[in-house]
Amino acid sequence: MLSCLQACKDDTNSGVDTDVRLTEIPFDPESFEVSSPDGFPIFEQPENNPLTVEGIDLGRHLFYDPILSRDSTMSCASCHNPELAFTDGKAFSPGVDGIEGPRSSMSLVNIGYNYRGLFWDGRVQSLEEQALLPIEDPIELHHMWDEVIQDLAQHDEYPILFRKAFGIENANQITADLATKAIAQFERILISGGNSKYNIVKFDNTDVFTDEELHGEDLFIDSGAADVIDAECSHCHHGGLFMGDDFFNNGLDSTTNFENLVDLGRGKVTGFAVDNGKFKAPTLRNIALTAPYMHDGRFATLEEVVDHYDSGGHPAPNVDQNIRSLGLSDYDKAALIDFMHTLTDTSYLYPELVTNPH
Repeated sequence: MLSCLQACKDDTNSGVDTDVRLTEIPFDPESFEVSSPDGFPIFEQPENNPLTVEGIDLGRHLFYDPILSRDSTMSCASCHNPELAFTDGKAFSPGVDGIEGPRSSMSLVNIGYNYRGLFWDGRVQSLEEQALLPIEDPIELHHMWDEVIQDLAQHDEYPILFRKAFGIENANQITADLATKAIAQFERILISGGNSKYNIVKFDNTDVFTDEELHGEDLFIDSGAADVIDAECSHCHHGGLFMGDDFFNNGLDSTTNFENLVDLGRGKVTGFAVDNGKFKAPTLRNIALTAPYMHDGRFATLEEVVDHYDSGGHPAPNVDQNIRSLGLSDYDKAALIDFMHTLTDTSYLYPELVTNPH
């Protein structure tokens, strides 16, 4: 009977039957609990995809594997490089055909704490849904899920990994839903390790800010001191993640109406003109590692970013009320950047689960 077939594979995986029985492989997933670093919000797991050691491991294999792309040349990590805080250092990320996408790749660090829309425009609500889209996107991995599933089912290792993670009984029970659940589990544990200078100063009390860093913090959070300008940063980048939970027009492009914009941003998703030109305020954790900046990578350096906000940006009907000319001195600008550098943390909370397994 086909259900009794055992895996018999060659180096090319050609002609391998996907009707492979897996029930002799133990299925006993180990629950995985996240302990958030100091200052971070409470970590929330979705009820329909709880973290397990086995699920995370499967997701890690998939994330780094070019098997997900049409020509096996690119993986998720191609646009989300761990050495660049899971970005790619490019203004526009090219796919397998060399075609550049319309926006810059966002960092995945601490993405598991993002509960209100993903991508720059918030067009999906979960990491599971986010992981589904790049595979078939013609300017990203440009593959077909049914072919990906066939490749995974014929693979030497993946049927075993899916069995351990989700309890499938047969290799032909591998699905896109299970694959994206695993990738989402992996992405949820991409958490900075709590070893930034900011955390060390604020929670470990084993270091102190320099005068410049302290002045930058005062500017950033609006300390209320009479002699310190409010740089208006914390309105959009707040809390332990220094991340906004909303979408903003931050004055990048000048327009007299809601329509004359190259990229409509959030408005394309909601259908409301008042949302045109609004984009998500990303986390500033590891911001020094994720250049270039903004949804289209138009600013190469943090200095250019600070200059933009100091200028008051460009006029548009829905520019955020906190975008205004600031009047920062050169010392103020340098201090703000010094403070943002204290948010750099190249360690991960679970480093052994983050590295490329291939």
